[in-house]
Amino acid sequence: MDSLALILVIIGALNWGLISLFQFDLVASIFGGSDAFLSRLVYGLVALAGIYCIKFLMDRNRVIEK
Repeated sequence: MDSLALILVIIGALNWGLISLFQFDLVASIFGGSDAFLSRLVYGLVALAGIYCIKFLMDRNRVIEK
């Protein structure tokens, strides 16, 4: 689960980088526009993965305290 979440977060980060540098939304272009169901699904999965990855920050603090 951790690897899948990190992959989705990386995809989201790369997509945001493309948007900021080139005004090109790769996810929307692959799945038929930003309003397409599949694009919205990918955006939602990336958001959930980002929320899930917050646990890595919490785990890091827990390891340092030991």
